[in-house]
Amino acid sequence: MKIKNVFLLAMTIIGLFVITGCGTGTESASENEEVTLKVGASSIPHAEILEFVAPDLEEDGVKLEIVITTDGVQTNQQTADGDLDANFFQHTPYLEQVNADSGLDLVVVEGIHIEPFGVYSKEINSIDELSDGAEIAVPNNPSNFSRALLLFADNGIIKLDEAKSGDYVLEDITENSKNLKFIPVDPPLLVHSLDDVEASAINTNYALEANLKPQEDSLIIEGNDSPYVNVLVSRHDNKDSEPIQKLADALKTEEVREFILENYEGAVVPAF
Repeated sequence: MKIKNVFLLAMTIIGLFVITGCGTGTESASENEEVTLKVGASSIPHAEILEFVAPDLEEDGVKLEIVITTDGVQTNQQTADGDLDANFFQHTPYLEQVNADSGLDLVVVEGIHIEPFGVYSKEINSIDELSDGAEIAVPNNPSNFSRALLLFADNGIIKLDEAKSGDYVLEDITENSKNLKFIPVDPPLLVHSLDDVEASAINTNYALEANLKPQEDSLIIEGNDSPYVNVLVSRHDNKDSEPIQKLADALKTEEVREFILENYEGAVVPAF
């Protein structure tokens, strides 16, 4: 009887050891399982930067699925809906505008770089050559429309209401000696507008896609102290998750800084 009890006790201990051992193996497999992040990004420079960090990130257990986007509002909605885990294409003022207009609650994970905003032309070689009554194409979303007006004001071409706070609109122009006509255009079409207007204020990512060199080809351009930092964006429910934080860290390495400086020649400036 005693021998039988000892035998049963021994089998129980062995069984517990096996179960405990299997549990540990399962947890380790779960910890080492690769996670895929689906990230919406404009093709240049955002997707290029993501592609640069992707190999090292995959070694760290996070695989990137990069989705090229052109519609900012839709991309933010897809992020809010969970169709995208994050996005990387916009600056903070634009995100705040879309959040307010569309009732979204997306958040900034990290600021990555600045793309100095410039004015380009096929007709003139200097901003001083703008003709009286010239038509100027500018982005049609409020934050970038305001940004364009500020760029012209900072270069002494127009004056804006100093008492105004927030986004500037046409009614805030207090002096316009050349009677410039600012025409709102969908941002992806601004490059094409160069054939129809005297000058266009173009976001740098679209300028780069058209093989323009912002530091060389622009008539005027923002300085590196621009507040329009391009940011990695996600939701409240995944902002602090390990995969998103790994992506944020990967985008702020010294290697990324060197990649940006070497590949974009001042058209994109690290913000970290």
